[in-house]
Amino acid sequence: MNNNFNNKNNQNNGQNNNNNNNFFNQNPIITFLIFAVLMIAIFRAMSPDSGIMGSSGANRQIAYSEFKSLIENKQISKVMIGQTQIKGEGNGEVYTANRVQDPNLTVMLDSQGIPYSAYNERNPLMDMIFSWVIPIFIFFAIWMFLVSRMQKSVGGGILGVGSSKKLVNSEKPNVKFDDVAGVEEAKEEVQEIVDYLKNPEKYLRLGAKIPKGILLVGPPGTGKTLLARAVAGEADVPFFSISASSFIEMFVGVGASRVRDLFENAKKEAPSIVFIDEIDAIGKSRSSSPMGGNDEREQTLNQLLSEMDGFDADKSPVIVMAATNRPEILDAALLRPGRFDRQVLVDKPDFKGRMDILKIHMKDVKFADDIDIEEIARLTTGLAGADLENVVNEAALLAGRESKKAVTQADMVEAVERSIAGLEKKSRRVNPKEKRIVAYHECGHALIAEVTKGAKKVTKVSIIPRGLAALGYTLNTPEENKFLMQKHELIAEVDVLLGGRGAEMVFMEDISTGASNDLERATDILKAMISMYGMSDIAGLMVLEKQRNNFLAGQTIKDYSEDMAQKVDEAVRLKLKERIDEVVKTITEYKPAIESMVAALYKEETITGEQVREIIANFEKEAGLQSRLVSETTEENEDIEKAKHKV
Repeated sequence: MNNNFNNKNNQNNGQNNNNNNNFFNQNPIITFLIFAVLMIAIFRAMSPDSGIMGSSGANRQIAYSEFKSLIENKQISKVMIGQTQIKGEGNGEVYTANRVQDPNLTVMLDSQGIPYSAYNERNPLMDMIFSWVIPIFIFFAIWMFLVSRMQKSVGGGILGVGSSKKLVNSEKPNVKFDDVAGVEEAKEEVQEIVDYLKNPEKYLRLGAKIPKGILLVGPPGTGKTLLARAVAGEADVPFFSISASSFIEMFVGVGASRVRDLFENAKKEAPSIVFIDEIDAIGKSRSSSPMGGNDEREQTLNQLLSEMDGFDADKSPVIVMAATNRPEILDAALLRPGRFDRQVLVDKPDFKGRMDILKIHMKDVKFADDIDIEEIARLTTGLAGADLENVVNEAALLAGRESKKAVTQADMVEAVERSIAGLEKKSRRVNPKEKRIVAYHECGHALIAEVTKGAKKVTKVSIIPRGLAALGYTLNTPEENKFLMQKHELIAEVDVLLGGRGAEMVFMEDISTGASNDLERATDILKAMISMYGMSDIAGLMVLEKQRNNFLAGQTIKDYSEDMAQKVDEAVRLKLKERIDEVVKTITEYKPAIESMVAALYKEETITGEQVREIIANFEKEAGLQSRLVSETTEENEDIEKAKHKV
């Protein structure tokens, strides 16, 4: 018992000593201040003023003339002559006067028999300390301060500057596959990883080798990180998560050292999962560019490649998962079999996926009984999981702002519109003339969208300003995600974009700047039809432009001559002229319907797609026109039946 007690005391003393040392190491500025105070005290103790006259009497500063008078009256018994001052001792006091160039002083002292000598006002030891020691110490203190800050930022000491121990810690997430929705195919792809980590002998018995690396690719916000955490949660294994950008520091070799530490820690806790987010930060393709490359990034990538080759999945099962939304720029060596064997697409959810995601995020929010999840799922076509989470949260904030007891359908719809069109700005003052232009402009979009085959149907039309510059908007939402578009659908989209300008030409007999973005988008669509989709006789099936990066706004590579560029520009100009003429013709035919829409907008500021379709249907019935409001689903079914009969 006594030995244990003594050991504990020794440990405590050691800890106290370490704490004391850590205090001075971690606080170099305070250490410097303490040192400075000690040096000043030593300087005062060693000052030439102390002990020169050998008296403890008071020190009086007097004039030189008074000093001479004291010498003449024999009131001074000893004199010390310095470079700038002269001191004398007498009557228990030390008299100090500023020295004057007086050659008669020594004569007077000799005549009076007063002993005198010279003294050095400057201490050589203190001169050396203040000239050499203190400047060096100040430099050392500043250096220690900077090093301590770097230690905190990089998570290691000077010799362990590249350590990843403080950058990433293992955890066991409580996320399960039930918490991940909208990516069912991706979940199926990673299910066998979970099964392998739980029952590795089942696969080893068959001689199967589990993939060492799984690359999750997809647009931002689709749940790649959440899926990786769910794999670790289902398998109940340690999860090491780190961003690829954390490997890179200003010091060469830090990234490679951190990769080594990361995999060393993961092997110690195997079976485990290592997740590297945004791996494109270090995994970009190594090129022999004449401008040179990033050696630190390439060293980090090389170390990652060697680590993935170096561990044996059978003895120390470490699964490496990574996420990126730029797979096309990754190095080929990173994607070869034996490293990231499998690429799993985590795409934006479809209609059912959006409903499942909304249900997950709506669990902890109090909703009213009138909530229609299907309608919200239809309105949010094209949104990712993170966007849907934000919609639910925004709806809850809107309801809380109005002190509601539950979130209503109106709050959810408003949250969707905020995500798509921006914040509603009712306080923005729009003069009557501009309001009239906006009303006709938006009704032109709505009319063309409803009467044109292949166009997206109207959900809402509003003349309430939203976002940074929109004075009004027409919300068009497709019934479902579309992965392919036919030529007539692209032309329909161009017509809808030109509907606003066409309405201004028909009703205002003038044009405004409000269609600038519409014209830009229409031009881009027509150019893409010619240069990328092979939908024109100008270039035939030849591809003139290549789009890089499917998930982010990538770079377009153009590869055609100036002569071809002129032909493309002329074709686009002629096509725009053709489509605007067709749009103006349709709007002129449906003028009364647009007038009715504008009247409804002036009255309510916002009208729904159902109201728009009702107004158009009533006009067509009264005018005896053949209805153009044909259901796209009905047409698709008819096309399928025709195809069956042909077969």
